Amino acid sequence: MISRRNIRVKVMQTIYTLSTLEQTVKPGEPVKILQRHFDQSKELLLYLAYFLTEVAAYAETDSYQRRSKHLPTAEDLNVNTKIAGNEVVWKIREDVSFQQESGRAKPQQRADKDLVRKVYLQLVDTPQYKEYIATPERNPQNEKGLLEFIFSDLLLQNETFLSHIEENFINWDDDGDMVVQVMAGLLQKPGSVSFTEVISPDKWDFAKSLLTTVLEKDEHLQSLIIPKLKNWDPERIAALDMIIMKMGVAEFLYFETIPPKVTINEYIDISKEYSTQQSGQFVNGILDNIHKELVREDKLHKRDFRKA
Repeated sequence: MISRRNIRVKVMQTIYTLSTLEQTVKPGEPVKILQRHFDQSKELLLYLAYFLTEVAAYAETDSYQRRSKHLPTAEDLNVNTKIAGNEVVWKIREDVSFQQESGRAKPQQRADKDLVRKVYLQLVDTPQYKEYIATPERNPQNEKGLLEFIFSDLLLQNETFLSHIEENFINWDDDGDMVVQVMAGLLQKPGSVSFTEVISPDKWDFAKSLLTTVLEKDEHLQSLIIPKLKNWDPERIAALDMIIMKMGVAEFLYFETIPPKVTINEYIDISKEYSTQQSGQFVNGILDNIHKELVREDKLHKRDFRKA
């Protein structure tokens, strides 16, 4: 689920957090901070899935409330609750990893029940919903299709919902695109996503290794960067730019299977998005110069990842 780019961003954010701490960092604390970043990704995914299933399940609540009126109408007594039994909804809710993570993270405590109700009421007025309940049988494509419609059109296009997510998850800007893609895969194939493990063991090893390497080799990495700054005062360089360059040089030297071109391109993109307007060009120039120097001095030893 987590991409290498997401990993690099979270390592960058962890190093930046560490640079702002006034107290001495305890052994193991950097990895714990990094782990919390990944836990936030996991909780965001869980909550999106939870909220979506709550919208579907609200049909039962709506039916009960309308039947409980003092003078219910015939329409009140015959609310269609087909969506509450949606097969995809129940595959998600019965997924062991979903249940385990829900027990730990308790997404219901973040839930805006009034917003769930509003999205449901918006749903029942749509042609897509009316077409869905028009046929009593359950077609797998229709089951998936309606949930995809709710997620893509009624949630992701809903400013109130997006504001709700942004208020509850500070990582939405960082993880939103990735988690939305994972949700799309989940709706297509329920059970294909683990809610308890958003990062594979090999990627977690990469994340920890990148973090610890940059921290442990900090002085050496800086010694390679500073001579390339020319007229730039190291103290005036954006903190994130320096962190990004150190990460890039660390990948050049200590991660043999990552092609230098991939490293440079990734950090150019990250610097453009997270640092200043000039950062992309600046980071590109410094990393490219260091890369060329390492090649000239035969200090760059890369090998094909497919043969590693």
